[in-house]
Amino acid sequence: MLASPLPGATPAELRAAMVWNLRAALNVAALQCQFGPTLLTLPNYNTILRDHKVELNNSYTVLTKYFMRTHKTPKAGQTALDQYGTRVYSSYSAVHAQLTFCQTADSVSHAAIFTPRGSFGELAAEQLPVIRNSLVRWGEQQFPMRFAEAQQFTYPQFANEDCWDKGGYVPARCAPGAKKKKRR
Repeated sequence: MLASPLPGATPAELRAAMVWNLRAALNVAALQCQFGPTLLTLPNYNTILRDHKVELNNSYTVLTKYFMRTHKTPKAGQTALDQYGTRVYSSYSAVHAQLTFCQTADSVSHAAIFTPRGSFGELAAEQLPVIRNSLVRWGEQQFPMRFAEAQQFTYPQFANEDCWDKGGYVPARCAPGAKKKKRR
């Protein structure tokens, strides 16, 4: 569920990591999901930052102390914390599942707005698996779709020259059973 393991972490440190992972996921969504104005990921994220400021700050402090405790020097601890943050953010890259990630993040961010202050950790424990599951590759030619009804989808044949005319791409020319026009 977490982007990276935290060996020897206490329950409080694991809770802080879950809070920070969920915050990172919602931050990535606020940046990546602005293509859909009805997806309120950015305004919801800003509201979450205000409403859960204390818990978010405390979780970062706890994570910082974990890395300082588990590394020999403060510099090594800070480097490990920075690397952890990079791994967390990178783990929410949604290039291959942007729509499902954005829709899920919108739903989770909406739930976070209505989560009482001090309970963001419980929401994180509940919703991190949901966010992670939304990152399943779906809808690209390189990766097979996972949903049974999507298996019937036929991709456009952009490489087939018979599907084009002077006006552009003509899907009807490439539909199953369509008569092929001979090229001269």
